[in-house]
Amino acid sequence: MCGICGVVNFERGEPVDPGMLAAMNSTLIHRGPDDEGYYLDGPVGLGSRRLSIIDLEGGRQPIHNEDETVWIVFNGEIYNFRELRLLLEKLGHHFYTCSDTEAIVHAYEEFGGECVDYLNGMFAFALWDKPRQRLFIARDRLGIKPLYYTQLQGMLVFGSELKAVVAHPTVERRVDLVALNEYLSFEYVPTPRTIFQGIRKLSPGHTLTLERGQMRVKRYWDIQLGRSETSQPRGKADYVAELRETLREAVRQELVSDVPIGVLLSGGLDSSAVAAMMAELMPGNVKSFSIAFDDPSFDESKYAKLVARHLGTEHYQLTLTAGITLDLLSDIAQFLDEPLGDSSVIPTYLLSQFTRQHVKVALGGDGGDELFAGYSTLQAHRLVEYYERIVPGVVRYRLVPWVVDRLPVSHDNISFDFKARRFISGRGVPIEERHHRWMGSFTPAQKRELLQPWLAAAVKDTYRVAFEHSRACEAEEWVNRVLYLDMKLYLEGGMLPKVDRASMANSLEVRVPLLNHTLVEYMAGLPHELKLHRMTTKYLLRLALRGLVPDAILRRGKKGFNMPVAKWLAGPLRSLAEDMFSQERLKREGFFNPTYVRQLLDEHLAGQRDHRKLLWTLLMFELWHMRWSSGATPPTSVEGVKSASSTPPGAASNQDI
Repeated sequence: MCGICGVVNFERGEPVDPGMLAAMNSTLIHRGPDDEGYYLDGPVGLGSRRLSIIDLEGGRQPIHNEDETVWIVFNGEIYNFRELRLLLEKLGHHFYTCSDTEAIVHAYEEFGGECVDYLNGMFAFALWDKPRQRLFIARDRLGIKPLYYTQLQGMLVFGSELKAVVAHPTVERRVDLVALNEYLSFEYVPTPRTIFQGIRKLSPGHTLTLERGQMRVKRYWDIQLGRSETSQPRGKADYVAELRETLREAVRQELVSDVPIGVLLSGGLDSSAVAAMMAELMPGNVKSFSIAFDDPSFDESKYAKLVARHLGTEHYQLTLTAGITLDLLSDIAQFLDEPLGDSSVIPTYLLSQFTRQHVKVALGGDGGDELFAGYSTLQAHRLVEYYERIVPGVVRYRLVPWVVDRLPVSHDNISFDFKARRFISGRGVPIEERHHRWMGSFTPAQKRELLQPWLAAAVKDTYRVAFEHSRACEAEEWVNRVLYLDMKLYLEGGMLPKVDRASMANSLEVRVPLLNHTLVEYMAGLPHELKLHRMTTKYLLRLALRGLVPDAILRRGKKGFNMPVAKWLAGPLRSLAEDMFSQERLKREGFFNPTYVRQLLDEHLAGQRDHRKLLWTLLMFELWHMRWSSGATPPTSVEGVKSASSTPPGAASNQDI
């Protein structure tokens, strides 16, 4: 696991400044504290920070081929590198290390750009082919590892994190207003945009080739869920046996390491499944790690302990308090790079920090909800079908909203009034928009009150990216289309960056075997009724884990890795919120209406409304802005924003922060 960066001056051919490249690379030291390395050849510069996991002594980067004409910097792990090495040696290639990185170099020599098809792993790498004067960049199929880039002034600048890219002196920090608009709704900035103008994320399953000044981005993989709608059904016992074996093999593949490995155990179904497979493969040698909350309505540590006892793992637990959170908040914007409205980044960071004291690599259960259909929103979509069909219109549009609006407000985890209000907010809109209203934060109507008038043009077409992904999905059943959306948006834009930044900030490598592409492709071909069965989520997974994990885990519903944000905003985090949402600060920044933000905060503090998601989304933006602002003043007129509303996908607005 590493951090990578690089510069190619493809137009004027000027030599890359070694000091500048070193400055970019130094921003990634948390991703690779063990070593650093560089390749410099005139207009090309590659940098790497290394976290040593495989071939501790011999795997120093950059790594090259036999005649040193092809060089690579690599972030990630290739789980099938030993099998791939055997193939490449048979084809005549000679290796000088025992690392997985070198296998990519020789695979590229043999297969060219199609080398990515042979890789099983999580990866983002940049490879310089000197004879062809070609830069070849690739990102893994699901987007587990990040890659940012920008093209400007005849050069390409890239890096594992946004901070490495903006460390280049020619890269400006200008906010993309469309990205800001999308963040407020989704709680993250969907790929390929970033919060900064002109800087892009390479999409999952894509490669980028820069050759003699010409750049092209190409898709090499996508999940095909339509197969599940035409497959011939078989007996459940067959599916159960196949899933157990496929899951076990995915975990086995991701145990390759030359350092100790643990497991992040929340007590949910997904992490319990990974831990159960590890316990079978490494009996008596599994260390598990979990986090507890001092608020009982959020604490699920008893389930993690239950699984640990059942599997016989060596279990470690850390308790999270509001005081710990307050101490950490000032650091969040530093390691996140972009604003992220998912409060679970804090326990994820602390769990990673705690785990790193014992192991260097940990397996997690992320991706299971998207793979097996685990989100409660899927149940809600199904409930909408019944609701719209059975409940009379006058009741749906008048009585129910009236009743829900008068429910007593609770700040407990996923309280009834919270769920009821979210459910009502999604009625009467297409499923693509409804799904993200439920999953996200501000609605378009709320943003019209939140944003200053000069930003009004940027509010349009918030959910356009969701509809674009929906059209790209070849499946017809709504369950499959929602699962596709979750993989393309929430998983890649919110969940995986959260885990990557929080873990790598602590120099911990977290692997996600549920997103091993062999398991993903197997699940993509199964009938969706085996995922969401009537109102039962993760139906097949629950069947497959019978006898492997405690029955209490199989009966559990979706809880989530949430924080007591609602209570903390009204308690220990109140003074921070008051400061970050002060009228003076908001007026100075010029983005948000101070009166509306004050209204949200006052209603929440008074217990009149539960605005936890809205306030946390704003708080995380304000913390990010305080850390990353260039000090420029935003325009006070809508004139500078007109182009943002009509900007095509992939383009960016041109407003300063």
